[in-house]
Amino acid sequence: MARIALVAGATGLVGQHLVQRLLVSGAYDHIKLLTRRPLAIDDGRIENVISDYADLAALGARLQADDVFCCLGTTLRKAGSRAAFEDVDYRMVLDLARAARAQGARQFLVVSAAGTAEHSPSFYSRVKAKMERDVAAVGFDAVHILRPSLLLGARDESRPAEAVSQWLMPLFNPLLVGGLRKYRAIRGEDVAEAMLQLARRETRGVHIHHLPLDA
Repeated sequence: MARIALVAGATGLVGQHLVQRLLVSGAYDHIKLLTRRPLAIDDGRIENVISDYADLAALGARLQADDVFCCLGTTLRKAGSRAAFEDVDYRMVLDLARAARAQGARQFLVVSAAGTAEHSPSFYSRVKAKMERDVAAVGFDAVHILRPSLLLGARDESRPAEAVSQWLMPLFNPLLVGGLRKYRAIRGEDVAEAMLQLARRETRGVHIHHLPLDA
């Protein structure tokens, strides 16, 4: 039986690497990319599903997939307001989970963030925690929540403060050991690889993964 993957956030840092890994792996016969604008990818296994994320449930069977990979995410600075940030990092993610589950998806893998906590003083961390909690309750056979720290890699948009951190953080990575290991900066392609590895395990239940994954 053909295996189908659905990727949301395919144009972002992790999403771009993930699409390439899905194609190379041969693990999926059909790969659906949910994007706001058409993508120029010449591969017969790719189906580009266009949506503004306003009403994902209306897409119906176009969201049918075995495994859903959610790489959606923004920053408070880019979003422009707390409400706009929450719309992307909470509402869109949860809408995707519910719509895909209604179409029979069995696994949901989502990129969250290190340090997430419901009672954190950080609005960013509280939104991520709420997303994790509500996605876990949707009813998938398996939910994998990945919590990377600072993501390393080239982005399309400018993030000056993050650019400085990307230069500094790798220098501190060797010092972050034991319980601090989860705060190491990590390359976007390594997060993508972790998502693919976890999907292939087909482990039931809700799992939170700090990165890098243990061997």
